[in-house]
Amino acid sequence: MSMSIADIQIPDSKLAKEAAELLREHGDDLLWNHSNRVYLFAAFKGNLSQLKYDPELLYISSLFHDLGLTPAFRSPDKRFEVDGANAARDFLQSRGVPEESIRLVWDAVALHTTMGIVEYKENEAALMNFGVGYDVVGKNFELISEEIRRQIVDAFPRNRFKHNILRAFFEGFKHKPETTYGTINADICELFLPGYKRPNFCHHVLHSRWEE
Repeated sequence: MSMSIADIQIPDSKLAKEAAELLREHGDDLLWNHSNRVYLFAAFKGNLSQLKYDPELLYISSLFHDLGLTPAFRSPDKRFEVDGANAARDFLQSRGVPEESIRLVWDAVALHTTMGIVEYKENEAALMNFGVGYDVVGKNFELISEEIRRQIVDAFPRNRFKHNILRAFFEGFKHKPETTYGTINADICELFLPGYKRPNFCHHVLHSRWEE
């Protein structure tokens, strides 16, 4: 039987189970619990707003959204969001999922930290971004009741999440801080890398090789 938390069904199709197994194999409890909370918060918001979305694709997007932080999927030179999106694409292609669904999941994962843009993508991408923002920084916190939050956190505990997730982010891209340029992840490099100074776009413009 599929699991239901806060009246939200966690997808239990073969594809969903295989995606969950992949995260279980390569992630840890921190990412497992976070990714499932992201799905549940996202689905709750979708139901509350009476939005049409594909629960299976939303769930798989949620499971893969931080997989690019893990040793098995992190690249030497790409943003971790792209690493996770590429992993999701490879996973779905290997199972014959239609290209339109693959593109949707890729966008949801790759854009999940790109505020101001992802909110206007397809419902699955926008909802997952909501779930990430809700779980990581408490954005729109009062939108979900204390009782619903309790049910979700009881099922997938936070366990000092706000402290541990920053270190997990850093571990995922400390070898490639240049990939955080222009993103919120540069804040994490500044926190953990002694002497790190983020690149400045104005500096790049004013010191480009153009002569004027």
